[in-house]
Amino acid sequence: MTPRDLFAKYDVQVPRYTSYPPVPQWSDTPTREAWLAALRGALADPAASLAVYVHLPFCESLCTFCGCNTVITRDHARERPYVDRVVAELELYLAAVPELAARPLRQVHFGGGTPTFMAPAALGALAATVTGRLPARDGTFEAGFEADPRVTSAAHLETLARMGFRRLSLGVQDIDEEVQRLVNRRQPLAMTAALCREASALGYESINIDLIYGLPGQTPASMRALTRAIVDLGPDRLAVYSFARVPWIKPAQRKFRDDQIPAGAEKRELSDVAREGLLAAGYVEIGMDHFARPEDGLARAAAAGTLHRNFMGYADARTDVLLGLGVSAISETRGCYHQNEKVLPKYEQRVDAREIPTLRGHRLTAAEQRRRDQILALMTGFRSPIDTRDAAEARRFLAPLVDDGLVRIEEQELRVTDAGRPFLRNIAAFFDDRYRLEQPSAPLYSSSM
Repeated sequence: MTPRDLFAKYDVQVPRYTSYPPVPQWSDTPTREAWLAALRGALADPAASLAVYVHLPFCESLCTFCGCNTVITRDHARERPYVDRVVAELELYLAAVPELAARPLRQVHFGGGTPTFMAPAALGALAATVTGRLPARDGTFEAGFEADPRVTSAAHLETLARMGFRRLSLGVQDIDEEVQRLVNRRQPLAMTAALCREASALGYESINIDLIYGLPGQTPASMRALTRAIVDLGPDRLAVYSFARVPWIKPAQRKFRDDQIPAGAEKRELSDVAREGLLAAGYVEIGMDHFARPEDGLARAAAAGTLHRNFMGYADARTDVLLGLGVSAISETRGCYHQNEKVLPKYEQRVDAREIPTLRGHRLTAAEQRRRDQILALMTGFRSPIDTRDAAEARRFLAPLVDDGLVRIEEQELRVTDAGRPFLRNIAAFFDDRYRLEQPSAPLYSSSM
């Protein structure tokens, strides 16, 4: 069977498995006290560690491919009130779970939206407060932020560098002018290149660039040109994401016609062009969608078997708690997920009322924790332990992928072959008990290819 045939065969809707259970499957939302108890339990050991994600939702314009939770506005007067509420939310947590300030803070990440929508002073004040109120450190602390080059200045880079931020993630997606027009994101390559140079001069240790394949107007030739241009910039890491087309969730994607969107084998060819170019340039493939230079922390973690994946993406190491602050932010402990209100006015009202702004969550059963760990192992190391009963069921459910040489099933391990890496989501679906048994017909997830 040709690669084109395989991509057509396995191009189905399946979760990305950023979490297990996936968010649409969450059902057992914890009460406030149950959620706070989960945090206290996860931090009970003095050796427990903490990561913090802060969601900054504002963008000046809407990129029509975007699947993030954003607030489109040009009113920068909204910055400070939002920062004040994020700080107030953090204070609510510190009052209820004082262990947060006593455990090592390993990771801080500002995501969006567009964090650099904020003025440098507002962003710096937020960074100073978060790191000041969570003072415990050890040698593994790292801080990073996402930036849209169109609104990011040298002052942003300088301000956060003073706060100890050394990781920068730049949204690029594509450099082709027609693709940029179609997705409403005009961004000259020279703008990105200038930020890369400035960040390197300021001592940023890891620069990531985000790309997307499957956007309207992309072709193998344009993807080849994109890959060459980005390699020339010399980023330490790249995320090459599949365009998640979910118009039932993101109405702006309805602007795209079907004939504009690469799909199936045509879409996967775009990914392969980028992958081949990055591997030829010396990058190492990391889990799903990611590449890194061999000396980068992600590549070293992958080689050492310590790579982790959570709602912030791939990370060098796992922490016991991920605390999400801000509208729609997701938190997790080993046994519990928690998401904040997704609608900004509701988030504001809840925080102003001095409430933890819970929208939903999920308390994991022991069986779900086991499945989560198996999926995590697959997503970080392309192999996962299984028992004899699982092996028998996997041979049945994954029989087509086994026959096509995409996965091997042994008595104690399920292993993805090199040819099977593009089908990682399809293979991981075996460990998703609800999906495997029910396989929902209504659209819930993006296409696996």
